[in-house]
Amino acid sequence: MDIKLIAIDMDGTLLNSENEITNNTRQILKEAKEKGVNIVLTTGRVMKSAFYYSKNLGLESYVVACNGGIIMDKQSNVLFKKPIPKDEIIKIMEIGKELSVYFHFYNEDTFFTNQYVKEVYEYYLSSQGKFTGQNIGVELYKNESEIIDRNDLNIYKFLFIDQDDKKLRELRNRLSEITDISLSSSLENNVEVMTKGVSKGIAIELLCDKLGITKENVMAIGDNENDLSMIDFAGIGVAMGNGSQRLKDSADFVAPSNEEDGVAYSIQKFIL
Repeated sequence: MDIKLIAIDMDGTLLNSENEITNNTRQILKEAKEKGVNIVLTTGRVMKSAFYYSKNLGLESYVVACNGGIIMDKQSNVLFKKPIPKDEIIKIMEIGKELSVYFHFYNEDTFFTNQYVKEVYEYYLSSQGKFTGQNIGVELYKNESEIIDRNDLNIYKFLFIDQDDKKLRELRNRLSEITDISLSSSLENNVEVMTKGVSKGIAIELLCDKLGITKENVMAIGDNENDLSMIDFAGIGVAMGNGSQRLKDSADFVAPSNEEDGVAYSIQKFIL
């Protein structure tokens, strides 16, 4: 199979538990790029973080962020964006408040929240956090009107986090009643919300149309539910060994875990 594009999730896939990309994986990505393969980071993360990693790896390719809510090329030009409409933002916020589930949401380079949670702030801002050096902004707002009344804000994704499975199921059921949004998850303790018609799979399909390649030319690698759409779309869908069982059941191949250079192993197997 002639693979011309690799869509790679970041957390739990490309990155190990130390939030690092091993030298072996870096070398394999370099070799794939030298063969003319487009290597597209395809993540639920905010665009600024995704673009930081793509540039750091020297990929010189497209970047898909916020689960497909925004796509950029290597010159930081926005090729596609589909933010959540204001009416849906209001409904999403109301449900989160009613159920007392923590949430924050993203534009291209900032996350917004009305609750100070020490662990979340450290995750984004501390020198030991996952976003060190990426200059991700954090904005703490008091009232929803501060967000709703702004005309310059594109919100691409909400992230709800709670350790109570029952509460998350209720949240998901309530959110599913909103017809113009899509739902996914990247960990067992979260629910992700985008606007309708946004997913990683749709984003990769748009890039394929732009590049003039078919889905048979695509390999997608991921570890969780928000990767399912691109795994199903790709000619070769790869689930990480540490991934969810649902993703493994849908994949064409199960790779070693993200602690065992599963991305590098898969590229070597199918491309190099």
